[in-house]
Amino acid sequence: MMRFNPFRNFGLKIVSAFIAFLLWLVVAGEQPAERGLRIPLELQNLPQSIEVVDLPIETVDVRVRGPSGTLSRLGPGDLVAVLDLQSARPGPRLFHVTPEQVRAPFGVEVSQVSPPTLALRFETSASRIVPVAPAVVGEVAPGYVVSKVTTEPPTVEVVGPQSVISQISEALTEPVSVEGATNTVREPVTVGAASPNVRLKNPQRAIVAVTVVPAPVEKILERVPVHLRNIASNLTAQSLPPVVNVRVRGSQAALARLRSAAVNAFVDLSGLGPGVYELPVRVDRTTSFGVAGMQPAVVQILIE
Repeated sequence: MMRFNPFRNFGLKIVSAFIAFLLWLVVAGEQPAERGLRIPLELQNLPQSIEVVDLPIETVDVRVRGPSGTLSRLGPGDLVAVLDLQSARPGPRLFHVTPEQVRAPFGVEVSQVSPPTLALRFETSASRIVPVAPAVVGEVAPGYVVSKVTTEPPTVEVVGPQSVISQISEALTEPVSVEGATNTVREPVTVGAASPNVRLKNPQRAIVAVTVVPAPVEKILERVPVHLRNIASNLTAQSLPPVVNVRVRGSQAALARLRSAAVNAFVDLSGLGPGVYELPVRVDRTTSFGVAGMQPAVVQILIE
């Protein structure tokens, strides 16, 4: 049996004690300080069938205390406020954000969080299959027209709060440029939703094919009414101006019988609340003619 010898490796013990003493001096020599920081708010454990509607903030302000050297080295990702939503259920709810819910490095004490309470609103999650509306930008070459725009897949499933999903009529794509095109343009694009509260059930890309063909005839349709689509049921809206002039290209036979009333110009108001907006005017796709331009291309929308 080995006997305890307090003098075994005595020199090594002395060196270790000296290093520990130096570290203590460094830490003890730092002046205590206090600092204000803005840190990210992280949501955890949200039930699968519940959605957060309009998260009011994504950061919180905190006051922290600690050695001045430690605080000066803090970076943006060193602290995070964690909000546990395991108890969330549909309706408005209040959640406290306390210093104990802030993850901080060793030696840093969180003394205050602002705001200390968050008001969140939850809804039941819903899904819906909507068509993919490809965004096409640019002007084809003179004498040509976009005759058809298709996507593959043509529809996607979107998920989000029930009230928001009921107002979503389409999914959007990244813009596909046809500037100067004289033949079909095909591009892979990312698909998404206009509302930040809505997401694709299965994130994916789509192939957009824009068919460009010669257009021998051009015609200007004057005073085409601008229709306002997908406005919330409790709101009203008006377009300024209420009509636009649409320049179309197509075959002589198709344009000869085309009238302004046959063109569906519209502005999509999905997910918009009260306010004044500058929004682009779009025209329903058709195979009988193509849209070469519009005046004005953007109208002012007043929602009340």
